[in-house]
Amino acid sequence: MLQWTLTFLLIAVVAAVFGFGGIAVAAAGIARILFFIFLILFIASLMSGLIRRA
Repeated sequence: MLQWTLTFLLIAVVAAVFGFGGIAVAAAGIARILFFIFLILFIASLMSGLIRRA
């Protein structure tokens, strides 16, 4: 999932450089959403691993 986030971030940067504002904003929004989903799943996985060890 982190790979998809980086892909959409790269698309947003390239689109912004070439002046496609709408595409850049959409890709950056998707990248942000995917990053937060990845972060939540990572923290949940970390917490479940700590609970199993205890």
